[in-house]
Amino acid sequence: MKRFVAFLALLLSVCFTNAQRVVYSEPDKSDYRQTEFEIIGKVGGNLLIYKNTRSTYSISVYDLDMKQKSRVKMEFLPDRIINADFLAYPDHCYMFYQYQKRNVVYAMTARLDNGGNIVGKPIVMDTTEIGFLASNKIYSVINSDDKEYIGLFKINSKNEDNFLLTTSVFNKSLERIDKQYIGIRMPERHDYLTEFVIDNDGDLAFVKAIQSQENDKISKLYFFEKKLGTDRLRENQIQLNNQTLDDIRVKVDNYNKHYIISSFFSTSRRGNIEGLFTCIWDKAADVAKSTVSFEFNESLRVDAKGDNSLKSAFNDYFIRNLIVRKDGGFLLAAESFFSTGRGGNYNRYDYLYGSPFLRPMDYYSFSPYGYGYPWYRYNSLGQSTRYNAQNIAVFSFDSTGNMVWNNILNKNQYDDETDAFIGYSLLNTGDQLHFLFNQQEKRLQLLNDQSISPSGQVTRNPTLKNLDQGYDFMARYGKQVGSRQIIFPCIYRNNLCFARLDL
Repeated sequence: MKRFVAFLALLLSVCFTNAQRVVYSEPDKSDYRQTEFEIIGKVGGNLLIYKNTRSTYSISVYDLDMKQKSRVKMEFLPDRIINADFLAYPDHCYMFYQYQKRNVVYAMTARLDNGGNIVGKPIVMDTTEIGFLASNKIYSVINSDDKEYIGLFKINSKNEDNFLLTTSVFNKSLERIDKQYIGIRMPERHDYLTEFVIDNDGDLAFVKAIQSQENDKISKLYFFEKKLGTDRLRENQIQLNNQTLDDIRVKVDNYNKHYIISSFFSTSRRGNIEGLFTCIWDKAADVAKSTVSFEFNESLRVDAKGDNSLKSAFNDYFIRNLIVRKDGGFLLAAESFFSTGRGGNYNRYDYLYGSPFLRPMDYYSFSPYGYGYPWYRYNSLGQSTRYNAQNIAVFSFDSTGNMVWNNILNKNQYDDETDAFIGYSLLNTGDQLHFLFNQQEKRLQLLNDQSISPSGQVTRNPTLKNLDQGYDFMARYGKQVGSRQIIFPCIYRNNLCFARLDL
């Protein structure tokens, strides 16, 4: 009997090892630790990765075994660009970038083939004249889930009482099909616009948040919709029932023609986080289908609190993922993310109330493509800072916004002077949601996999195999490129490289 059990354990281990595989790229000596990068994705059977090393821009082309086939210098780019975003299709990708020449900011697009080479010439999407002291971070780019529509917008806030929103919508061939200039009244000093989305009909939606004072929580919320081809905004106030909100997220449900608006809430301006607020907006009827507030109970707080007290258990949680289901329900994942340092006992580094993953007070840095350059927080405060990423809370809601189940994935991560190696990536395999993150084991940072089923059951999977020593995964910058495949950036001997994980 003992021999049979041992044989069965060995068989299961072999099966798991065969199913899970890690393949590393060779470190490139020209890619330093601080190299900027963007994992574009699979294009025509190749894996494309954008790199910027000291304003030298290039596309590295890897095969599926992570061997670099070529490195294409992007000679069509100016000497310095303001930012870069990418959108991948099966046989090509688009690079959206901005640059300034004299007093004009240009929003540009370049089409790249599966070898990283430019096709044709760059296209001018829009231009803006700016003053000498004005910020040159002007434009934001968003796209619909089916990638049929691409939205470009900018916000002129010179007139504090009336913002001018300029929107352009392009089809997937980069042909402009709509451009509108829309005035939005902003009578209160601390009003701001945030979380812009575009749906599969080409319609734009966003929210306006109202604070009583700067860095306060949100006391009023307005939802805006703009139909493709019109400059008319449909404005509706969302009833908050005397609750204040924080960390607002908007998600399009293209299956059911809904918009999902979700946030943590409190019942006082500076009080502890008490629960989750959700509004499901019916696009066709132009009404709130449901508005539900779920208050966290004591048992959930005990599981989620980490180093916090019971009352402040969710004060450091921020919404990271919102996944819609075809039946109208959705899942929401939030992570505890905070920092500590010698500069003070209460230190939430670049924000007070708001998310470290979206920066709602800066319209021009809004981007749905990632969480920013990994090293931009490196020793950014000029003091000794420890960054922490702790437990993950996962919630499942039905089509009416009511809670079905919730669960906590336990982890405890920290790092000094940088947050590049903490946090998690999500791999959605259809039957499971895999949360991949580093955990310290015997003085080594090893990539771990905890998964959660559609019914909410958490599984702590065995330690991943083929994890070579010396490779430090930047787990939260991973990008899913296949149904069971994800690409991670890594640091090996102070050089940037990449790893492909198959589950």
